Amino acid sequence: MLIKLTDHPKAKPADETKLTFGDLFTDHMLIMEYTEGEGWHDERIVPYGPIELDPAAMILHYGQEVFEGMKAYRAVDGRILLFRPEENFKRLNLSNERLCIPLIDVDKCVEMTKKLVEIEKDWIPSAPDTSLYLRPFIFAVDPHLGVRAGHHYYFMIIASPVGPYYPEGLDPVKIYVETKYVRAVKGGMGFTKTGGNYASSLKAQYEAYEKNYSQVLWLDGVERKYIEEVGTMNVFFKIDGEIITPTLETGSILGGITRKSAIEMLKSWGMPVSERRISIDEVAEAFDNGKLEEVFGTGTAAVISPVGELNWGDKKIMKINNGEIGEISQKLYDSLTAIQWGKAEDTFGWTVEVCK
Repeated sequence: MLIKLTDHPKAKPADETKLTFGDLFTDHMLIMEYTEGEGWHDERIVPYGPIELDPAAMILHYGQEVFEGMKAYRAVDGRILLFRPEENFKRLNLSNERLCIPLIDVDKCVEMTKKLVEIEKDWIPSAPDTSLYLRPFIFAVDPHLGVRAGHHYYFMIIASPVGPYYPEGLDPVKIYVETKYVRAVKGGMGFTKTGGNYASSLKAQYEAYEKNYSQVLWLDGVERKYIEEVGTMNVFFKIDGEIITPTLETGSILGGITRKSAIEMLKSWGMPVSERRISIDEVAEAFDNGKLEEVFGTGTAAVISPVGELNWGDKKIMKINNGEIGEISQKLYDSLTAIQWGKAEDTFGWTVEVCK
């Protein structure tokens, strides 16, 4: 792999406690190209900067692109760790397949990611709740007007030192239950990580912000009653001692890596966990009966995000656990982040060491 280091490194953040999410980028980026008949080729790490696209590049007109989100962590002993990177690239291939993008080699992409992170290790912050966010993405670059799959693609990874995703940190967030707009339906692209899914959510997200809510809770696109996911997170409910999260079998929900890890961790604790369809009516009934004990979201960006309030339009406002973080939410956050930052033994084998 070609490596070309910058001659003009940027200044590192002076105060890591003031890092926001996704606004600052490191000195280098990774690029790999795909050409039909040749496959993936020309892997390189080069200085971060603009890329040149033809005005007719297919991504600009037909939106053929996929992406991932992952993090590198500076462990308490100085090691640099990734968290289940192979799962991210496996999921990227699920998205690739649905969007007719050539598959990538998972093991090769993990190794390339490790190399980029090693080069950028001085950018990885060490302040509490900080990390280096990694954004792998693929998009079609052919100059062609006409709806078809691309013949030429870029695979890229950029990196950004980040603080907590939500300004509230681990304080419970307020979520608005969306009943007007639809994010995804069975047979669509809801299970993929592609820009179109997020573009379709912007209107609802904007209206939720205007009502002073952090995120939108999406219902299914057909019956409009079954819970799917929050805008940037999978969602879990603790009802009468049982942990319930919407099933992925509908094909309209993104299978989160943190979701998967949380389920595996909860089961290792001997807790009852169900992956099934759950309606907003069932949640409201549990709330009325005093059985809705906790609600929380899971995702790479926030890890665990407790929910303190659900607003179901003109039907009901549900205050959860007195607006405080629940016992399970706190335990999951502490346990997952302890593994990610190397504070606890990784008995699951989830972390991948990049360097010391």
